[in-house]
Amino acid sequence: MKLHVDPQAVEEAAKLLYIRALKVLPDDIKQGFTRLDAGEGDSTARTILATMIENIAVAERTDNLLCQDTGIPIYNVVIGCDVEVDGAALKAAIRRGVERATREHPLRSSIVHPITRKNDQSSTGRLVPVINIDFDEAPSTLRLEMIPKGSGSENGSFLRMLIPADGLDGIKRFVIDCVMQAGGKVCPPTIVGVGVGGTSDLCMHLAKVAATRPLGSACPDPEGEKLEKMLAGAVNSLGIGPQGLGGDSTAFAVHVETAATHITMNPVAVNIQCHSARRATATFTPTGIEIGF
Repeated sequence: MKLHVDPQAVEEAAKLLYIRALKVLPDDIKQGFTRLDAGEGDSTARTILATMIENIAVAERTDNLLCQDTGIPIYNVVIGCDVEVDGAALKAAIRRGVERATREHPLRSSIVHPITRKNDQSSTGRLVPVINIDFDEAPSTLRLEMIPKGSGSENGSFLRMLIPADGLDGIKRFVIDCVMQAGGKVCPPTIVGVGVGGTSDLCMHLAKVAATRPLGSACPDPEGEKLEKMLAGAVNSLGIGPQGLGGDSTAFAVHVETAATHITMNPVAVNIQCHSARRATATFTPTGIEIGF
């Protein structure tokens, strides 16, 4: 059965997902807090984690935002087989949904012109919302994922064009250096996203994909999964801790995504996600729309 995607339904979903992502933290992140709290050996760090956990509970109980930073709105669209969709209408619908969420909720708009710094209070602007479109083989399915990426964590973005001679040690050294440089500015505990390979722009995109993956997921590339395990322990041995005030809980996880690259280069990128790792999804099928994380 073919899926015909109605732009009005996309607009409504884009609006609702933006608001939902800002208010309800995914279960895997809540479980990540529980795990870190159980293993934290520093008393100050445990106090900070407890405050973060309480903030999550209060926000959800009172229907308030998890963080005042409504972020740069990012929408990842994955289109399956046998799906009829007007791409231009889809992108326009997402933009309208973002504008409506900002106006009707209302939300604080964090989006400004990069030169004039003018804020038109719509959470949109030139090429924002960011819309990434991909395809897979899921039958009659369109998946819409919304990620509001706050500036504190997005400022924790780094790219290094390594060469093959730098080897695995060069990758690990760069990632650890980036985490140390970011320190508490990225609101730890974090998810450290690492992209390896591709081109400079693809590598940065891979790091963002890695940083916003659900906790408990693993890199589909076995070598990338090995690197995730190597880096996770190293990051949490740095002593940065929650909010950079010391402790064992610097990161929930290190996630890695890889791509093939050129024989004479090896790009490595880092993108960090803060402790309020917000996201929401809508899955369109012929039987309806399912909202989740």
